Amino acid sequence: MDRERLFGGNPLGVIIRLAVLSIVVGIVLSALDIHPANIIERLGLLIRRIYDMGFGLFQNAFGYLILGAVVVVPIWLLTRLFSAARDRDQR
Repeated sequence: MDRERLFGGNPLGVIIRLAVLSIVVGIVLSALDIHPANIIERLGLLIRRIYDMGFGLFQNAFGYLILGAVVVVPIWLLTRLFSAARDRDQR
């Protein structure tokens, strides 16, 4: 497998794009007063709540699936559309 296919493009370009995107997301999260410690704390709380729910998790799994899909599916769709458009332009 070649590096360009693995990284989704020129590796240096991908690293630069990821760095710029990380800076932008960092600025937005900082403006919302969200810090890495908050994220880690919330993940710990989430794990604790899932453990506390026990079998209630299975009852709520569909709700979690829908909630996550609201974010994940549009992002996936956009990446596939951009990837298809890029592949078509390269032909």
